[in-house]
Amino acid sequence: MKKVIVIGSPGAGKSTFARALRDRTGLPLYYLDMIWHRPDQTNRSQKDFDVRLGELIQKDRWIIDGNYLRTLELRLSQCDTAFLLDYPPEVCLAGAEARVGKEREDLPWVEERLEEEFRQSILDFPQEQLPEIYRLCKKYEEKNIICFHTREEAEAYLLQWERGKRALPFPEK
Repeated sequence: MKKVIVIGSPGAGKSTFARALRDRTGLPLYYLDMIWHRPDQTNRSQKDFDVRLGELIQKDRWIIDGNYLRTLELRLSQCDTAFLLDYPPEVCLAGAEARVGKEREDLPWVEERLEEEFRQSILDFPQEQLPEIYRLCKKYEEKNIICFHTREEAEAYLLQWERGKRALPFPEK
């Protein structure tokens, strides 16, 4: 495991999982939100984002945290391992609400409230993005793709990692 992506709905805990993985593996961690967003809450251009992402994936070792469906296939094609956090929307909403008002290393500002548009994107994620994510994961099934449906599964994986056990299989959907 040298090139890893962590994907899933906003609020699923991708960044938390990615940090735990970084701490256990020593792989450098990059947050797509830190590439896309500026501290003034504007966004970079797609071209600038793509250039920066292209530079990252050329490195020998990395963890890239973030969904960004538009660039998912590129990241899947370049990674050796993908972690998909496929949690129910209510779990992701609770995760997003819990981080409001907290400083984070994965976002260049502090969220002051859960915006309605962002909330709706979490609710819509299973219908609007998850089918495409599973389609792409199936396309790249030669990769080590690990899917968790609960936070407890992700925590158990990390404990297994510490004990030197192999990854859980990718379930059929």
